[in-house]
Amino acid sequence: MAVITFTSDFGYNDHYVAAVKAKILSQEAQATIVDVSHAIEPYNIAHAEFVLGSVYREFPEGTVHLAAIDTHGNRHGKFHAAKYKGHYFLLADNGLLSLLTDGQPEIVVELKADRQLMPFPAKDLLANAAVFLAKGGDIEVLGEHTSHYRQLLNRQLRLSDHSISGHVIHVDRYGNLITDITADSIDTIAHGRTFTIHFGRETVGRIYPTYNQVDDGDCCCIYNSQGQLCIGINKGHAAELLGLGFDSQVDVRFYPGS
Repeated sequence: MAVITFTSDFGYNDHYVAAVKAKILSQEAQATIVDVSHAIEPYNIAHAEFVLGSVYREFPEGTVHLAAIDTHGNRHGKFHAAKYKGHYFLLADNGLLSLLTDGQPEIVVELKADRQLMPFPAKDLLANAAVFLAKGGDIEVLGEHTSHYRQLLNRQLRLSDHSISGHVIHVDRYGNLITDITADSIDTIAHGRTFTIHFGRETVGRIYPTYNQVDDGDCCCIYNSQGQLCIGINKGHAAELLGLGFDSQVDVRFYPGS
């Protein structure tokens, strides 16, 4: 049986997470359920995309990802099962699918559901579908093929010969600012040139391997394990101390010479 991951905006104060797990385990007691996070900000699709998008590829192909974020959506909302790069996704039609797959899922089916009989869609619908797929079920049995699902676009980098403009896409628990600027994009534009990184009123001219390479309280930039440029303060909360947060602009400027 394949692994089932579970991501939600349910938090940890209520019974909702346990109820969904109970539904899965009542159908398959040997199910392996991995919690990605249940601290996604309520209804925050961008937060969900960052957290699940950062880790789903680390799981084996065939893994089923149950993403219960903004599951009630609008009055006429739908629910989908999708396949992308060997992984399965179960989620509401709220735009998250398009962000996780760059708008290119291989298969999307609309789940058969009567919303009037589903006060708790994650338990009443998505949990059942997760067990079915994890046990090797054919995704096409779950519903009709569709190409109609909500489309959202991730912010795009602005690239020129001498600069990259990006944004903060996530602030982690430690206050580190994760951006959409990648090591690959910097290497592509740099061609061996020096560069500086600009954010708020700060300028940094070097990328370190880890935050602890600078003194406590000093600001530095690193690449995380996904190759994203991150801004942090060693032993400090960069978002609070720098006055920056989600969507704050970050620029990389390149200079002639080596």
